[in-house]
Amino acid sequence: MRYNAFYPGRPWLDTSGNRIQAHGGSVFYRDGVYYWYGENKEKTDGTNGIWHWGVRCYRSTDLYNWEDLGLIIQPEPDNPASSLHPTKSMDRPHILYNARTNKYVCWLKIMNVDGTQSETILTADDLLGPYTKIRENLRPLGMSAGDFDLAAAPDGKGYYFFERVHSETIIADLTDDYTDVTGYYSTHFPQPYPPYVREATAHFVRNYRHYLITSGTTGYFPNPSEAAVADTWHGPYHVLGDTHPNDASRTSYHSQISSVFRVHGKKDLYIALADRWLPELTFLEYEDYSVCYEAAFGPQKKSDPGWDRIDRKIEAHNAATGEHVKLLSDSTTNTSIADYVWLPLRFVEPDAAHPNGQVLIDWRDEWSLDEYEDEE
Repeated sequence: MRYNAFYPGRPWLDTSGNRIQAHGGSVFYRDGVYYWYGENKEKTDGTNGIWHWGVRCYRSTDLYNWEDLGLIIQPEPDNPASSLHPTKSMDRPHILYNARTNKYVCWLKIMNVDGTQSETILTADDLLGPYTKIRENLRPLGMSAGDFDLAAAPDGKGYYFFERVHSETIIADLTDDYTDVTGYYSTHFPQPYPPYVREATAHFVRNYRHYLITSGTTGYFPNPSEAAVADTWHGPYHVLGDTHPNDASRTSYHSQISSVFRVHGKKDLYIALADRWLPELTFLEYEDYSVCYEAAFGPQKKSDPGWDRIDRKIEAHNAATGEHVKLLSDSTTNTSIADYVWLPLRFVEPDAAHPNGQVLIDWRDEWSLDEYEDEE
């Protein structure tokens, strides 16, 4: 099958006819070719204990049709102690090219069994690998570090944006080789507990302004995304509000954004990459589960935060539709069938009503690059 448009939320196949497996992903542009890489979830069926099977990469020249290049970071199934063992919760690979060292530097988030989160860092001489681990169990700034993004300034200075777990957003300067942090950092968006804590930071620059899009903290359940803008890397950042205000379910169209990239050759076209982790549960709304997270993490913590309310809604859905969606209490997450939601950003320029502008994402069943002007 060959595509000539984007179809958000539908299964997306590579040029060999297989589901694309590049979750929590990013796009790297080099020499006229786009490379899309992310978590390979092909074996994560929710029953076998496999969280990931390495990092997979695809390439394309039109952004619609993607050729599978295979694994650029291999899992390590024979080493249970490795952060790359398939049972380890490895998420959100991000790769930066370092012009000083001529190395490609990849950071991986690892969720540890003790509830903390740390980073594994690898380097390679080429984007497609092979990658060599140089750090494991890194706790940047001594913090438990969650979902993150990496970015570099035109002069090569690197930055690391991450969720200080269940607390706030941290922006930290990277060392010259991008393999650690220098110790200089700034703090943003403090929140008391999930689901309000911001995670999954996606950074991009437009017209010399720095934008961050974040999600709330509700696991694989989607929630309202939020945009913020600043004039410098470390801010201060001004919160712009929900990027999906027309979504009545308050779930960012049942997806979570992992990164944003600008399309080369197109005038002011930025695309948000998002995962629809739970395609079988798009009938649920944010209010169905957000109260459970507040009950589990809030000041009046409850040993039973009320997840049965979602099971009851799933039961009602199955009875009404004849479907057989599994109850949460009966299954774990099958992310091998997760889909993607790629949508263009729409910018509202600053005015009296929006002094810092706004970033909006409109739902599109189908859209194409031809709808956007070419750069002069």
